Amino acid sequence: MQFHHHGYVSGDPRIAPAAGVGLDRPAELPSEIDVLIVGSGPAGIVAAAQLAQFPNVVTRVVERRDGRLVLGQADGIQARSVETFQAFGFAQQIIQEAYQITETSFWTPDPARPANIVHSSTTPDDPQGISEFPHLIVNQARVIDYFADYARRAPARGDIDYGYEFVDLEVTGEGEYPVLVTLRKVSGFSGAGINTEKAEGGAAEETVTVRAKYVIGADGARSSVRRSIGGSLAGSTSLHAWGVMDVLAVTDFPDFRKKCIIHSEAGSILHIPREGNHLARIYVDLGETDENDGGQVRHTPLDEVIARANAILHPYTLDVRDVPWHSVYEVAHRLTDRFDDAASSPDGKGRVFLMGDACHTHSAKAGQGMNVSMQDGWNLGWKLGYVLEGRSPESLLKTYSDERWVTSKNLIDFDREWSTLMAKKPEEFDSPSELEDFYVATAEFPAGFMTQYTESMLTGGDAHQSLATGFPLGKRFKSVMTTRVADAVPVHLGHHHRADGRFRVYAFADATGERLAEWAAWMLEDPASPVRRYTPEGADIDVLLDVKAVYQQPHDRVGLPSVPKLFLPASGPFGLTDYEKVYAALPGDDIFEQRGIDRAGAVVVVRPDHYVAAVLPLDAPELTADYFAGVLLEQ
Repeated sequence: MQFHHHGYVSGDPRIAPAAGVGLDRPAELPSEIDVLIVGSGPAGIVAAAQLAQFPNVVTRVVERRDGRLVLGQADGIQARSVETFQAFGFAQQIIQEAYQITETSFWTPDPARPANIVHSSTTPDDPQGISEFPHLIVNQARVIDYFADYARRAPARGDIDYGYEFVDLEVTGEGEYPVLVTLRKVSGFSGAGINTEKAEGGAAEETVTVRAKYVIGADGARSSVRRSIGGSLAGSTSLHAWGVMDVLAVTDFPDFRKKCIIHSEAGSILHIPREGNHLARIYVDLGETDENDGGQVRHTPLDEVIARANAILHPYTLDVRDVPWHSVYEVAHRLTDRFDDAASSPDGKGRVFLMGDACHTHSAKAGQGMNVSMQDGWNLGWKLGYVLEGRSPESLLKTYSDERWVTSKNLIDFDREWSTLMAKKPEEFDSPSELEDFYVATAEFPAGFMTQYTESMLTGGDAHQSLATGFPLGKRFKSVMTTRVADAVPVHLGHHHRADGRFRVYAFADATGERLAEWAAWMLEDPASPVRRYTPEGADIDVLLDVKAVYQQPHDRVGLPSVPKLFLPASGPFGLTDYEKVYAALPGDDIFEQRGIDRAGAVVVVRPDHYVAAVLPLDAPELTADYFAGVLLEQ
């Protein structure tokens, strides 16, 4: 973490100086808003947290609850999400309070006594080292808390406006704020902009009308924002019901504190230990439902769910002492027909965007809902910031729908296969290890690392992919340990990639460093370089493009006096040298070897949300300029 570059800091360095709209954030909703986010769930709060890094963008989050979420339904945190937490600065804190999944235990019917279950196998959670971060279980409410705190500490001082219910919107296409939004105040409210109308029965109803440049609908599966732009969820509901409950229990089941997948003659259980060392979430197979059931299965009594759990766990017993939350549901796989309103907008531009459960619904058993939703929010958040601050053309926003629709479709397809396997009876499997084999073979997908964006204005072509084969275009930048040259500290290279809205440009040096020096000189001095073209006048040189060098030699063979000036820039009003841009390969864990980087050098461009945008040659700096010319606007 870097601080003091604007003067001595004696308080919490995570609290950035207020800037722009954060200097005097009004307590009440303003009548004109750049980005109005409806819903403060995982998708909405991540978008808000990212936008809080753009101090000139007025962002407001409205939430119909009267306060913070107390008990969230989602709890599975995949490794990709923990990487995201690292970017937002709270990975280590949340890891400390979360439950870590290190392995999964499989239980099946005892061949000698089929009414009993026996342990059949155990698989490590990440046998291939997909990520340096763990797979976590922690309540959704705490995840939202962390992102909300991040937004409050960011320059724009973001926060949540509780007690507002979305009513409707109209995209007028008129003026600077072309979206007219009507909200209803559902708790005490006073201030300008209120229209008091008479509802049926004579009750007074307070509504608030605001105008916005953009609206984000992150308001759940029954999204009113989706309805307002004519969108719908299409798909199917299985005729199979599950009961889910968070329990505090006493049991003789030996794997109670491990993730378990249990198949028995009485049905199936997905068992997930929770944070705090005592709580557990248990998904209990309630069997097939009648197509004419009319949803009656959702009223299954809790006692019946507990009884079914005990039948599945036989010969072990589950003595449930408390149930903080429970529900019964049928698995539904649905995907929205649109992620924005571009098709119906008066000017053909997307002004209203959907994300999270408003776009995609599926089973909870693969632990994907919250994780995919957070990536929706991050994907759109920085793009809106770039467009609204004049860094990028408005066409950048189209990539949100193009990228996230495909990701959501892949999620639905994966979850349909996974939930079908979970609902199978033991005798229906082709082999006793079928479920375990699928679980291991597809581990990269639920961990969040199969997302790969295709070629677009943001993702370059693959002509030079061979220069860095371990950084596939369109996939997330997979970090490797390096050594920071200035202080010899071992550092995961990707961990310095924070959610500050900047692109990262990693220049991997050639063996002698001559090509790197030439590339750096061009980037620093040539008028055509992206550093010169897109850095606002008077700003630090790395305000938009954070350019770092990675040398092949061990750190003690890289002399700072020989490092090009580009990688030792002046920072802040005092012009202090930034020493955190020069790295060296770690002996025994050489990043060049680990990621297939050409020894003649390479340039890897990474988007603000961690995805590899371009792989380019070191001896052709103009190609780096060509990439950014398609994304950024000259300042």
